[in-house]
Amino acid sequence: MNDNVTHPSHYTQGKVECLDAIESAVTGLTGIDAVYTAQCIKYLWRWNLKNGLEDLLKALFYLKRLIERVEGLIKEASDE
Repeated sequence: MNDNVTHPSHYTQGKVECLDAIESAVTGLTGIDAVYTAQCIKYLWRWNLKNGLEDLLKALFYLKRLIERVEGLIKEASDE
């Protein structure tokens, strides 16, 4: 039986479940950095099984936010 709450099929294909991959990927990250990273992974993981182009665009949205944040941190550090 497909469990759309705890193990949806669009997150469980392959040998690694998306949630486990996200937990590993955000180890050492905190706050919004962890959120943006997790969102990118989530949408890239499922795009071909769920919402296609829409999920790719969502991943891009979060990636751009993460890049802007990191660029801002770099700029702040160089201004000090």
